[in-house]
Amino acid sequence: MTIELTIVMPCLNEAETLADCIQKAQRFLKSNDVTGEIIIADNGSTDGSQQIAELHGARLVNIPKKGYGNALKGGIEVASGTYIIMGDADDSYDFEDLMPYVIKLREGHDLVMGNRFKGGIKPGAMPFLHKYLGNPVLSFLGRLFYSIKIGDFHCGLRGFSKEAYHKMDLRTTGMEFASEMIVKSKLNGLKIVEVPTVLHPDGRSRRPHLKTWSDGWRHLRFLMLYSPHWLFLIPSIVIMCIGLVISILLISQPVMVEGIIFDIHTLMYSSGMVLIGFQLLVFYALTKIFAVENGLLPKSDRYNRLFKYINLEKGLIIGVIFLIVGFILSYKGLSIWKSTDYGMLQPTDTFRVIIPAVFTILLGVQVILFSLFFSILGLKNTA
Repeated sequence: MTIELTIVMPCLNEAETLADCIQKAQRFLKSNDVTGEIIIADNGSTDGSQQIAELHGARLVNIPKKGYGNALKGGIEVASGTYIIMGDADDSYDFEDLMPYVIKLREGHDLVMGNRFKGGIKPGAMPFLHKYLGNPVLSFLGRLFYSIKIGDFHCGLRGFSKEAYHKMDLRTTGMEFASEMIVKSKLNGLKIVEVPTVLHPDGRSRRPHLKTWSDGWRHLRFLMLYSPHWLFLIPSIVIMCIGLVISILLISQPVMVEGIIFDIHTLMYSSGMVLIGFQLLVFYALTKIFAVENGLLPKSDRYNRLFKYINLEKGLIIGVIFLIVGFILSYKGLSIWKSTDYGMLQPTDTFRVIIPAVFTILLGVQVILFSLFFSILGLKNTA
């Protein structure tokens, strides 16, 4: 008999609630005439959860590698169902109310997310910081970074097709697995939809496995690292533009603003801003190439066009031009020094030549080195 739905529950010492969750899932399958199976992905329980799972007719899968993501991947990979619904085994989600997920999956959606803010959060079900800071902020950043219309990035109850799961190619092993699933679905062009989901207080007497600050940081770190556009590109453009504008204003003469004089010392800092901005731009390009070439991000037409506009030859030419300009300016500075018989100099005059000279030499070297490394990382695309 073909199994339509597999319900996967990650488990680590859930003896207090596991039986109720399994029984609710079984009642759902029976009452809605859904052909399915229940998999308990045990991550090393020591409280007898394994025996409870087997006693209540669930399929037990032991996952030796620790981590929320590892447990789920271990259960999902052995699932026989066309569709998979994953949910925590702490009785915070009602496994008898899964039909909205199944309906959306049958309609052809690849990922069906629960939204606890739309479905309702029962009193005491979610800590104050999670409800009003952690979840809203991380969900907002996820929508901002990846243009995903999802209101609740971290709902533990969600459904997806087995085919979509393989397209996601999930790599993370911890709590950030939840964010990776959404991001990879978006990057691979999968159809995502939300359904209202009620969150109940969990039935455990022990503390939850979720660690507010460390797991929150893991989610935030993942969102940033998978979005080099926001982590590197936008900051680089802002910093370079500010540095360039200030440098252009100060290159010929000091500028006075409300009685405060900005001179060569400010010019040094503004030149440094341009170099820092360029470094961020380099990191953006190299991170993008590394992520795509190692299968962490999917290829796109824009990515393929990148190698038409940026290549080793163009980079070497631009870098050499900057070096030549820097050497010319250095020679001019040396001439000024020579005119004084190599004596004392007026810093306000000579630094307006020396600072641009050093700046263009450093920028030229960076461009050349970036071009070489860029070419190495993208060798398959330039062959």
